[in-house]
Amino acid sequence: MAHARPSFTIGIEEEYWLVDRQTRDLVPDMPPGLVAACDKIAVGMVSPEFIRSQIEVGTPVGANIKETAEHLFALRRLVSDAVTNYGMAIISASTHPFAEWADQRHTDKERYNVLEQALQGVVRRLLICGMHVHVGIEDEDLRIDLMNQVLYFLPHLLALSTSSPYWHSADTGLKSYRTAVWRSLPRTGMPDEFDGWRDFERHAQVLIDAGVIEDATRLWWDIRPSVRYPTLEMRSTDIATRAEDAVTLAALFVSLLSMLYRLREDNQRWRIYSRMLVNENVWRAQRYGTEEGLIDYGIGEIVPFADLLDEIIELVRPDAEMLDCVEEVEQARNILERGTSADRQRAAFAKAVADGASEKEALIAVVDFLIDETVAGL
Repeated sequence: MAHARPSFTIGIEEEYWLVDRQTRDLVPDMPPGLVAACDKIAVGMVSPEFIRSQIEVGTPVGANIKETAEHLFALRRLVSDAVTNYGMAIISASTHPFAEWADQRHTDKERYNVLEQALQGVVRRLLICGMHVHVGIEDEDLRIDLMNQVLYFLPHLLALSTSSPYWHSADTGLKSYRTAVWRSLPRTGMPDEFDGWRDFERHAQVLIDAGVIEDATRLWWDIRPSVRYPTLEMRSTDIATRAEDAVTLAALFVSLLSMLYRLREDNQRWRIYSRMLVNENVWRAQRYGTEEGLIDYGIGEIVPFADLLDEIIELVRPDAEMLDCVEEVEQARNILERGTSADRQRAAFAKAVADGASEKEALIAVVDFLIDETVAGL
């Protein structure tokens, strides 16, 4: 069945940590009036999050990557400038290097109170930040079809995004510890394969009718068809520390979806592999980032990440040209060359120790690195 080409509009949501500039630890509470001050400039685009030391931004719908990038850069600048008046800074990383989850409190909103009551310890330790990318795909069945196929590439996006190597003052040995924390919650990870929109709705309705969830927004998969907007929402990555890297992740995601749509129009499809196999690559991405390869299931071998990235860039090049985001897609090679946020956080820690810092002082140096990188290039 033929489908009209989707709009492929783009929106990005990001969650930032609020840190005290003196201690570099998370602040105990969001200052009163902070969100309202931001709202005067960017109406409805800045909001509290689950943890009181978090703040979230959401861009308006962008017709293309360049428009969305302008919105995202402006929102980061706005929030960074606003918190400076309170002796604070924002950092864009999926975990804070040394904050303790037991010291945090959740925001007193009905939605969050219900979550805390239902999920108990697993949600109380949810000291993580993420980013979500919405891509406009108006046809509901097409949205499901492209979701089924693009799952294969989510580990590749995760590997490029890693920004959470530290947890409770310790190097976890993982590049994305956020993934491990997040997956302790129910209804996370990879979604099942669905035959279409009605099949997805039937499955969600079982949980709604049983009283387990209020609606399908409580399905927190790595990727999900939005029930609020005509979009496919990618939620699998860490939050990028540099804004330009966030734009690259969004550009890759929308270009991959456009590529899959193009194949569909030519009566072709990306092969759908089992969740067991895709999850093996998720593990490799969260453990190694881009440092080690991922499994290429077409040939059944581990392939260096640089080679996989080159293949993806060439695969989506016609789509990136059509969407006017070739430069943003190719920026992924710069991430690979300089390292992800996780790599660079570890380098900042190692340099501080080599210069004579204690481990605590070195972790503070990592926070300082994150403060600078979060607003770099804005």
